[in-house]
Amino acid sequence: MPVSLVLLKLFDSRKLLCVFVTGAAISLAVALFGPTQFAIIAFPMCGFFASIMWSIVISLGLNSIPKHHGSLAGILCTGIIGGAFMPWFIGLVADVTGLKAAMLLVYVTLAYLFSIGIWAKPLVNNAKMSLSQLFKTNKEVN
Repeated sequence: MPVSLVLLKLFDSRKLLCVFVTGAAISLAVALFGPTQFAIIAFPMCGFFASIMWSIVISLGLNSIPKHHGSLAGILCTGIIGGAFMPWFIGLVADVTGLKAAMLLVYVTLAYLFSIGIWAKPLVNNAKMSLSQLFKTNKEVN
């Protein structure tokens, strides 16, 4: 079972998004300003923390409006364009200031994702269960 699925069964998706964004921000800081040995681990940790963000953002977005889900899904998918422009923009800024300073722009996107975790008002919260219920359910399936 994927880690993110287990965590979504145990915790509220908004809180989980905030925790994972914070983890990504801390990992990025360690990668950019820490020793090289730490950066080797911290950059992949940024990817781990980012791994659940997109699915939670889409879920919170679609779950926050009562209708027009298709239109919203299309709008959210155009957010992928930000993933195409942000590296270009970071490269442009890096030419002027240096790569380390330009990588600080990633914090703008992380702050936006963190704000989604705070301000999202889903119509239905994700179903949560206790850790014992989760393991009991898995034993019954096997």
